[in-house]
Amino acid sequence: QVDLVETGGGWVQPGGSLRLACRSSGVSLDNYAIGWFRQAPGKEREGLSCIGARDGDTFYTNSVKGRFTTSRNKAENTAYLQMNNLKPEDTAVYYCAADFAGTPAWCDTYYSGNRLSQDFRSWGQGTQVTVSS
Repeated sequence: QVDLVETGGGWVQPGGSLRLACRSSGVSLDNYAIGWFRQAPGKEREGLSCIGARDGDTFYTNSVKGRFTTSRNKAENTAYLQMNNLKPEDTAVYYCAADFAGTPAWCDTYYSGNRLSQDFRSWGQGTQVTVSS
């Protein structure tokens, strides 16, 4: 189990940008896959993106592809979700999650087609993102 803390949420106007951070203060995230999810009021939690342990291993669902970018800074033990061209329908609580299965994690363990699995064992507390004018 990894303690994860998300920061960077807030209010932004449509078309604006935010960058979320997901940090572990204890366990190194180097070999973990990091998933990003969101849950809007009255809706199920939705998978958005994944970044694996190896450079270049990323996955995005169609709902955010081209607008959101996930990255990681291993020196800071932090993963990021850069969100551009935000829309009101992006309003939700955003979560990061981490998982490690004993070997450096690949994102393809966690997605099938356009769907990101929620089989990540450690979750952050969430950060609110509100997009409105």
